[in-house]
Amino acid sequence: MSIENTIRSAMTDVPKAVAAGLVDMGSGMMLNIKTVDSHPQAVLDILAPATKEMFEGDMVTTIENLFKKGRGVESAEHYFQEILVASTNLWHYFGRLKSNQQVVLCVVCRADVNLGMLVMKARNIAHTATI
Repeated sequence: MSIENTIRSAMTDVPKAVAAGLVDMGSGMMLNIKTVDSHPQAVLDILAPATKEMFEGDMVTTIENLFKKGRGVESAEHYFQEILVASTNLWHYFGRLKSNQQVVLCVVCRADVNLGMLVMKARNIAHTATI
């Protein structure tokens, strides 16, 4: 599935989606984004670095390493795979792609979305997309 197809799938398959994008964690850059609303460029410019910070900031990496050590995990795989954030009017899903841990799928939905459906649909995309 291409970058564009992955984002299109997120926008059509995830209920009440208003935005979707893919972030390359290696470079900290947005690979592509689609949104139903217009946003100032300054907001779009910080989305990818903010996502990278949430998943791979110094303290997050420290916590991951402590969890892995405590559980005897010796893999280089990232421990945190998904993050769900509630804001005033929206839910924000962030999930690493199963096929490429360096890419994070971001999907934003209206606050009245069924959370189970949001997670199920977004997780399915994150688990099946190949970038």
